Amino acid sequence: MSFFQRDHYRSEATQFIDKLKSEKPELEKSQLAGRALLWDKQVDLQLQTELKKGKVAQKPYVYSTNP
Repeated sequence: MSFFQRDHYRSEATQFIDKLKSEKPELEKSQLAGRALLWDKQVDLQLQTELKKGKVAQKPYVYSTNP
């Protein structure tokens, strides 16, 4: 056993998370579903390139009334 390893110590946060996961086993699956809904997206690189090409430069002073 390493000098720094402490098998007997478990923080309160770790204990809470372990208890929560044991009480709600479907929690991790719902977290992954939520992540997939918001973050795990397929990126279309060709579309991104076309959108960047079509970008119009903004004028230095956007509130100017001069055409």
